Amino acid sequence: MQTLGACMMVAGFPLWLTAHVQLGSSFAVSAQARALVTRGLYAKFRNPIYLFGSLGIAGAFLLSGRPYLLLVFVVLIPLQVARTRNEARALEEKFGDEYRLYRRGTWL
Repeated sequence: MQTLGACMMVAGFPLWLTAHVQLGSSFAVSAQARALVTRGLYAKFRNPIYLFGSLGIAGAFLLSGRPYLLLVFVVLIPLQVARTRNEARALEEKFGDEYRLYRRGTWL
C-alpha cells in the first residue's frame, strides 16, 4: 500500500504543480473567468489541479500507512464538485460557445 501511495504522490504532485503553472494568472480561490486556459494539461482535463491534487493527497495518506484518512474524500469530493460547477458556470457565462466546445473535448 505504501508503494502505491508513493507512486500516486510522485505522479500527482508534479502534475498538480504543472497545472498551477499552466493556469498562471488565471488562478483564483473563488470562481473567476479571467481567461479560458486550454493548453497543456488543460487541453485534456478541465480541472487538473483538483484531479492531481487529490491523487497526491490520497497517495500521501497511503504512504503514511493510514488509509482510513481517505475518508476525508467523503467531504472533499462533494466540495470539489460544487466548486467545479461554480467555475464552469462562470466560464460559460463569460466565454459561451467557446467554453462549451472546450468542455466537450475535455475530461473531468
